[in-house]
Amino acid sequence: MAKTTTQYVCTECGWTGGKWFGRCPECGQWGTIEEFHEARVGAGGGLSSSGGSHTAPAPPTTSLARPITRVGTDQVKRIPTGFEEFDRVLGGGIVPGSVILLAGEPGIGKSTLLLETAGRVANRSGRGGKVLYISGEESQAQVRMRASRVGALKDSLLLASTTDLATVLGLIEREKPALAIVDSAQTIVSNQVDGISGGSTQVREVAISLIDMAKSHDIPILLVGHVTKDGSIAGPRTLEHLVDVVCQFEGDSQTALRLLRAVKNRFGPTDEVGCFDMGEQGIEEVSDPTGLFLSTTGQEVEGTCVTFTLDGHRSLPIEIQALVTSSVLPTPRRNTNGIDANRLAMLAAVLYRHGRVNLLTRDLYVSTIAGGLAKEPGCDLAIVAALASAAKSRPILRTTCAMGEISLTGQVRPVPQLNHRLQEAARLGFTRALVPPDRHSRGRKPIQGLEVVEVTYLAEALEALGLV
Repeated sequence: MAKTTTQYVCTECGWTGGKWFGRCPECGQWGTIEEFHEARVGAGGGLSSSGGSHTAPAPPTTSLARPITRVGTDQVKRIPTGFEEFDRVLGGGIVPGSVILLAGEPGIGKSTLLLETAGRVANRSGRGGKVLYISGEESQAQVRMRASRVGALKDSLLLASTTDLATVLGLIEREKPALAIVDSAQTIVSNQVDGISGGSTQVREVAISLIDMAKSHDIPILLVGHVTKDGSIAGPRTLEHLVDVVCQFEGDSQTALRLLRAVKNRFGPTDEVGCFDMGEQGIEEVSDPTGLFLSTTGQEVEGTCVTFTLDGHRSLPIEIQALVTSSVLPTPRRNTNGIDANRLAMLAAVLYRHGRVNLLTRDLYVSTIAGGLAKEPGCDLAIVAALASAAKSRPILRTTCAMGEISLTGQVRPVPQLNHRLQEAARLGFTRALVPPDRHSRGRKPIQGLEVVEVTYLAEALEALGLV
């Protein structure tokens, strides 16, 4: 019979020990040590809390050690999700036997994305199209209503509603689906260990059991994870270490844009990003998001400038809008949206010192379009150009873009993958680009239809834009 021993685990770094500490001795965080009851095998043998035996090792069959050069990977065939954007983030699709953790804020669309994925995989899967969707948060009728709205009603899509871990494992083992989805890790409870639903002990036990099921039966599992108020994944830090892929589903609740990023990926890159649009009929992928962050007006308006940022392997245009007004307050306002407020304050000081444009006593409002983020240092030149344009009431040509980081000395510094950004600017119809010189300037091939103007200092950039 299994005996239970008490250990203590850090929810931040995964440290375990037999004594409680107010401060974790491994990562130094306060208040992260929680009690963890682990079932151990007694003298008569038995199973651990994760369902695995701790007796004699298994005989070497398919796990026989072989030279790495003789291990083939051609038998691994990825399962397409039905979303090209999702497949890009995963590295080409879902690897059989992998466990993927999808985390995001409440109401961001995690369940909707996975339900649509389940419906599309059920249509094209090579195992008869059987997909198992297990919900611990909603009833079968509630999931069915959402499936009807997003068009995921398939006979091969099996629904189950339970919060018992043993039932979940039994369903997966009996049905042997091409894909299993568990929504969510924080709602499933194991009767073999102590702890409340969503606690560190339960989340860890659920993760270990599902991973063991996925590896032993070669069934991929998509696991939904909740996040805390500071944006980190709820539960022990070891949850992220145990799974194969960790994806973050991000977005602003006030906009329809959703971004999917891979934070950890054992089978592909972690610098890819997938773009989705949340609509009334569910989630739709956006294969070309270049026009999402640009205004549709064709007129030249003062206080605007376009830059290009890197998000994974994509170069996205971001339109910066600035408004400069007289301040009646002792401390002028610095309001931002999509831009770092501290960096705006620094750029205003640099613009005054090296650009001779005094904005220190003015109210500054700087924003992006459609919830885009311009927090990359390469957006500095466009932010300063938009501020100077608003202050002097002189519009910048809409066919002009600016890219470059600005230092405290007023120097315009290079940005990574500048040539990739310039090619995207030319594709979108921009005819002039202000960029800093870099080591590839001499060997850079001219881009048809795009005039590249190199500027070394902020004063040169303002003069090239006609803002002096």
